[in-house]
Amino acid sequence: MIDEMPVVGVFGTGMGPCATATGLRRIGALAEELGYESLWAPEHMVLPSPREAPSPLDPDYPILDPLIALALVAGVTRRVRLGTGVVILPQHNPVRLAKEAASLDAVSGGRFELGVGVGYLEPEMAALGVSPRGRGARADEFLQAIRTLLYDKAPAMDGRHVSFAGIDAHPRPVQERIPAVVGGESEAAFRRAARFGSGWYGFALDRARVSECVSSLRAAAEAAGRQFSELTITVTPTEKLSADVVADYAELGVHRLAAMQPDFRHRLVTAEEFEEFVRANAPHEIGAAAVA
Repeated sequence: MIDEMPVVGVFGTGMGPCATATGLRRIGALAEELGYESLWAPEHMVLPSPREAPSPLDPDYPILDPLIALALVAGVTRRVRLGTGVVILPQHNPVRLAKEAASLDAVSGGRFELGVGVGYLEPEMAALGVSPRGRGARADEFLQAIRTLLYDKAPAMDGRHVSFAGIDAHPRPVQERIPAVVGGESEAAFRRAARFGSGWYGFALDRARVSECVSSLRAAAEAAGRQFSELTITVTPTEKLSADVVADYAELGVHRLAAMQPDFRHRLVTAEEFEEFVRANAPHEIGAAAVA
């Protein structure tokens, strides 16, 4: 018995045809008009050149900084939620990222969702002077630091990777808690989501893999002493969306589908093609929940 159909977001804000001010404004306004719930912006600061596995894109594929892209969209929308899908947490200074998160939540009127992951492209990490070793432990500590900076009255932390005291930063977020959506398919990612997150994000998955991940996430929540029902589940599916497919995801417990233009990783789609995709996957077209 399905209690509620998933809402739908658009993945790809700030990249490809949305890597321009015109593209961002157009897709942001269109998403609101069509009843989409959210827009999701990915992050890669640099890409390997020449392209080599496991790089998802050619090195000349345009990708904006996700927080800058979402800030522009915030100024031309009023309702749609704005998420990073995902920022590569170990590549950021957590103090700076906390400030950026609070700032974006402030200028958007409380619409920001902080999606995070640990990353996987070693050339990208090397260019930023970040070691891939121990990135999971750094991500865990960085999430704790961000939470402390955003919500504690007297922020302080003395960790292995982050240490501060005697500081404060305002404005604080508009939302009581900015949702922290943790991406990844490893057991460590499920534990991270259960311990520190408000939800989990599965990228480029089909229904069979989502079913496996949801089971693992449920076990991680139980091990962390947390109610599984507290966690939201966001998925960017690889499958073409239809009413039947959306219903299947609802049965799996998915709360949000972040629709992805299917062949963007293989070529630079045009603005017209992307707009056609957004219209074709609007909530009322695929049997998902629309947001007024």
